Amino acid sequence: MVSSTTAAAAPRRGWRWAALFATLALLVGCVAQPPASTPQPTHTLVVGATLEPPTMNPTASPAASIPQVLLYNVYETLVKMNAEGKLVPLLAQTWDISKDRTVYTFKLNPAAKFASGKPVTAQAVVTSFDRIKTEPSISAPLVEQMAVVKSTEAVDDTTVKVTLSRPSNLWLYDISSTAGIVYDPDGLATLDTEPAGSGPFRLQKWNKGQSVVLAANTGYWGTPPRLDTVTFRYLDANAMNAAMLSGDIDVVSNLQAPDAIDQFSDTSRFTVIEGTTTSEVVLALNNARGSLKDVRVRRAISMAIDKKALLDNVWNGKGTLIGSMAVPTDPWYEDLTSINAYNLDKAKQLLADAKANNLSLKLRVPTTAYATKSAQFVESSLRQIGVKVTVEELDFATWLSDVHNGGNYDMSIVAHAEARDLRRFTDPTYYFHYDNPEYNKEFEAADAAPADQLVPLMRKAVRTLADDAAAVWLFALPNLVITKNTVTGVPQNAATLSFDLTTIVHR
Repeated sequence: MVSSTTAAAAPRRGWRWAALFATLALLVGCVAQPPASTPQPTHTLVVGATLEPPTMNPTASPAASIPQVLLYNVYETLVKMNAEGKLVPLLAQTWDISKDRTVYTFKLNPAAKFASGKPVTAQAVVTSFDRIKTEPSISAPLVEQMAVVKSTEAVDDTTVKVTLSRPSNLWLYDISSTAGIVYDPDGLATLDTEPAGSGPFRLQKWNKGQSVVLAANTGYWGTPPRLDTVTFRYLDANAMNAAMLSGDIDVVSNLQAPDAIDQFSDTSRFTVIEGTTTSEVVLALNNARGSLKDVRVRRAISMAIDKKALLDNVWNGKGTLIGSMAVPTDPWYEDLTSINAYNLDKAKQLLADAKANNLSLKLRVPTTAYATKSAQFVESSLRQIGVKVTVEELDFATWLSDVHNGGNYDMSIVAHAEARDLRRFTDPTYYFHYDNPEYNKEFEAADAAPADQLVPLMRKAVRTLADDAAAVWLFALPNLVITKNTVTGVPQNAATLSFDLTTIVHR
């Protein structure tokens, strides 16, 4: 028999055990629940740039503003040129060259895929290379670079064989740039507005006249980018500097007002990067027009311009005087500034010998800072030898269509940004309209020569251009980049047309 006291205590003990179990269950439940995830910070970058791409199709226009945004970022090539100017694997893991240097065999990375999710196959490479040779709308410089290709063959899904009609020292470098882009064959119809690439970024939005926005390709086959979105904003030189000082942009991709560089001397806020580029600032001469057909007139124009004074006045002394179509990062570069150097008296005598009296020339330039500033200096210089120059400034789209494509000019000024672009002078239909069979032979001999003969033979060709005053080389643009001090990974030298985002980090 249970006493009343014991009977009363039993339910109280049961209640205490029930409460204890409930508390333990609550604690266990709390432990079992995963902690709330912490939102990851978004890594964005805003890059100030000068010229907006006229199209998103790299094969439709020679404008350097297209690969600046898209090359290596949205589009990829079999091989890539790094910041040191060396070729490294990209879509191709390896490549072999035959003993006679005419057959290239590329082994594709089997992991490579387009942004659409489809694999990058050997047939995609064949389609991309062949369309440059067959489609009439392809930009002429790309057609020239691929003219040496005899055939492209898909050996299997990941092996491509390219056969050249002759050896070419420059071809492998050419396909590290726009000519070598591999496109998703299913996206070819809409390339003007919708890129079809395999790169670490994809086009998110093109705000025409204002910006291009790239977003990380979340399905990228290689090392993921360390930026989530990148915006290229298009600004004139003064607006870009103001935006950088106010913190509205993170990077000035290439300072267009070098005399303003001291504004960014505060190292607690900014990092100033100074290096070299592949861009020759060229006073182009229309070799097929009037008095400019005469080499004496072309030499006189060169001799009338004090290039050192121009560089000091126009670009704050930043940059390199070159003398011909080669820059210091080219293996065959040598200082040729002594050829057709500044000499007003000799310039006047050459014009008199050519009977080029009362010469009047139209100088049509794009509205970029280096071109418009240089144009005023050139006009003043040529006035000293009796040459009247009328300067006309054009928006870049008009310059491309009317000057570059239409050849409607006497003189122009533009930075030729593509690396190792001596081939331009072998094409008499190109806007220089330079036609010298001797130069063509020298260039082709250098390109086809054994590797150990390339440099001396190419130097010979480069000197011929200088002697013949095929153009007037004002200076090579420096690479002047300003970043916030929270941005790292921007290379010192611009060895390609790409503003390569793959190495950049924004903390």
